[in-house]
Amino acid sequence: MKKLFLFVGLLCLMSFELSAQEFKVITSVESIVPNGLGRSRIISALEDKDYKEFSSIQTEEDNTRNKSKRQEIRVKNFEETKLLNFYNIGGIRFQNIAANDAIITSKINTMIAEGWELAFVTSAVESEGGKGDGQGIFITRYIFKR
Repeated sequence: MKKLFLFVGLLCLMSFELSAQEFKVITSVESIVPNGLGRSRIISALEDKDYKEFSSIQTEEDNTRNKSKRQEIRVKNFEETKLLNFYNIGGIRFQNIAANDAIITSKINTMIAEGWELAFVTSAVESEGGKGDGQGIFITRYIFKR
């Protein structure tokens, strides 16, 4: 009987730990704008937002929108870490990419040392793509959990 209580207790603790997870998103934005004109950063929000405050349900019958003020959505407290741009006036800079890798690695290692686990990584490139394209970013989201 004692073993059964111990087993049930352990199951309860395991389920509590699973439900008590939290997630944190860190985003790196690296400029792919020619001539080094862009800005590259690692961004980490220092405050939480509840998405429910900025959500509304849309139906066919009632197509009115719950207009949230953009000022309320914006996060004013965040950490910004400078990165180097991929390009400079001479073209692509591999040293800049290596430097960014070192800084991003440092951020990931710091997060892991603080008890976070890197759960997912997703990235994308955004570029105008038209004639004379002079705009673009390489964005990566690092999703941590603990």
